[in-house]
Amino acid sequence: MKQTDIYHSIMDWCRTKRPDCEFTGRTRTDLKKWRAEFARHYRRCLGPWPRPAPLRVRILGRRKCDGFIREKVVFESTPGIHVPAYILTPAGLAKGEKRPGILAAHGHGRGKASICGVVAKGDKAHADAVKKVNYGYAVEAVLHGYVVIAPDWIPFGERKPPIWWSRPYRDACDISSMALQYFGYTLLAQNVWDGMRCVDVLCRHPNVDPRKIGVIGLSYGGTMATHLLVNDPRIRAGVVSGYISTVRHDALGPRGKGNTCGAQYVPGLLKHGDIPEVLGLAVPKPVLFEMGRREDTFHYPDMIRAYRRLARIYRAAGAEDRIAKDAHGGRHRWSGRKAWDWLSRWL
Repeated sequence: MKQTDIYHSIMDWCRTKRPDCEFTGRTRTDLKKWRAEFARHYRRCLGPWPRPAPLRVRILGRRKCDGFIREKVVFESTPGIHVPAYILTPAGLAKGEKRPGILAAHGHGRGKASICGVVAKGDKAHADAVKKVNYGYAVEAVLHGYVVIAPDWIPFGERKPPIWWSRPYRDACDISSMALQYFGYTLLAQNVWDGMRCVDVLCRHPNVDPRKIGVIGLSYGGTMATHLLVNDPRIRAGVVSGYISTVRHDALGPRGKGNTCGAQYVPGLLKHGDIPEVLGLAVPKPVLFEMGRREDTFHYPDMIRAYRRLARIYRAAGAEDRIAKDAHGGRHRWSGRKAWDWLSRWL
């Protein structure tokens, strides 16, 4: 007797319902044709962009740290949606001195605070979590000379909803996603839009060269880096850490155990492709992919599978030198071994 639960039905679909727009070509002509078709599918699946609002950036606080200045700001990305962020600026910059800018995208957890070194004294649980995944890459970026903006994504940090609304036993990503979709928007599109408005803020910073903007992020930060590379032409290069993978072959299956959430959900994606195809829309932007050989959130063999699929797209574009990987020996964490040399090469 066949299994009747939805898990087994989904696994059957993963085996039998093949995508209609996976890249199988080899030439620039193949790539151009595929890209036009897949881009239409992707934009329709991601959903509409919100309406813009005047940014109205307000500085809420300023603190001198060891080697940099940290400002807390808030701005309006779309009517009624306000985005809190930290801006980190290297200490000692001359008036009008220009540096490349970085959008640092946090992953699941406590939001922008974790990657910006804002850990309350005595909060051992937070400090241990940051140490475990080497999470302070926004601070690393500013100490390497970049001007950095690090926002909170929905539903993390200061944008986390009340517990009574999402309920402690439910995923706030899923609840927020469903709520936004009632109004015709996906949560991912809202966060990507907020990220593009962060680039607006970054490009207006007096110490930022708007021609040199990059993006970095671990885990859900890698999700955000992926979609920002695809959607914002001002972002020139990136580091995607602990994210390149497939939904079909890992996240939905017995190994991944449904390792996905409403914050990274692209409705209908598997009808047309998967994460490598989404990243293929960023070609020929230079991207470094970090992946742990002992990954415990994603699956290293699946990450390599996804990377090879994407590398075929880069080869078809004649851009083999613009894709690279840092396959480190760790688990799910930020590596940084190759990241800063990579970014200095391209920004």
